[in-house]
Amino acid sequence: MNRRAFLAASATGSLAAVSGCLGLLGSSSSVNHVGNLDAEFHANTSLPADEDPADGYPPEYGNPDERSVDPSSFPTTTTNGETVGLAPIEVARYWHQRAAARFVDARGLQQYERAHIYGAVSSPAQRGSEGGSIGGWSKDDRIVCYCGCPHHLSSIRASALQQAGFSNVFVIDEGFGPWYEGGDPMRGTDFSAPQEAFVDGEVDPQYAGKYAWATHEASGQQEAAPIADDGTFNLHLKFYDVTADTPIHVQTPAFDVTRPLGDLTGAVLTG
Repeated sequence: MNRRAFLAASATGSLAAVSGCLGLLGSSSSVNHVGNLDAEFHANTSLPADEDPADGYPPEYGNPDERSVDPSSFPTTTTNGETVGLAPIEVARYWHQRAAARFVDARGLQQYERAHIYGAVSSPAQRGSEGGSIGGWSKDDRIVCYCGCPHHLSSIRASALQQAGFSNVFVIDEGFGPWYEGGDPMRGTDFSAPQEAFVDGEVDPQYAGKYAWATHEASGQQEAAPIADDGTFNLHLKFYDVTADTPIHVQTPAFDVTRPLGDLTGAVLTG
């Protein structure tokens, strides 16, 4: 299904950012893309040019053989009362090659700038089921959200889109990690790997099903994890430019704390 004509694009040529918003913001959404960010982006491979970086569609490439995809067969997760389909990464790759889905990066903006799926827009997940619609996008368009944890932030963003009336929303089951590690089509500023850390915590089991959040407030990088039936949670942070001394804000339904990252990773956090 052709959505755009092919235009040659250099894999290493920088793409100058254009200042100003292109009017895609919904009433409570936050949407950014390579066309309105003040950074130089590069592609990691030679691809057709992305004629409209604000629409979430990649350009069609690769000419994959047509295949049958049955979304009803996908596993699901329940987030904020919404049942969200988990699309296998191979299906996401297929849709990406055919420009058959809009892609939404649910991580923080700095993580998006470093490296993201080619053609994706940035629309970070927000606490609860907030986040809202994306203005100008049809409610029946196929949308694929993704994050790196592998699908906590993305399922939160997908649940918000579904609550806003979007009916064809999925998340990448395996997350951005295998896409990044496999060298699939990306755009970014340097493609460096983030620092990884794990924060274990525990709250009263009455909060099972809700979320714990970790945020590097200086950069807006964030991560979330569901609280298990026994009240435990495990936050898998993939943040850039952080050290053991970097303050990280952890928020749960039971407590809010800000502590150096090194302190958060050394014991079970209870408040």
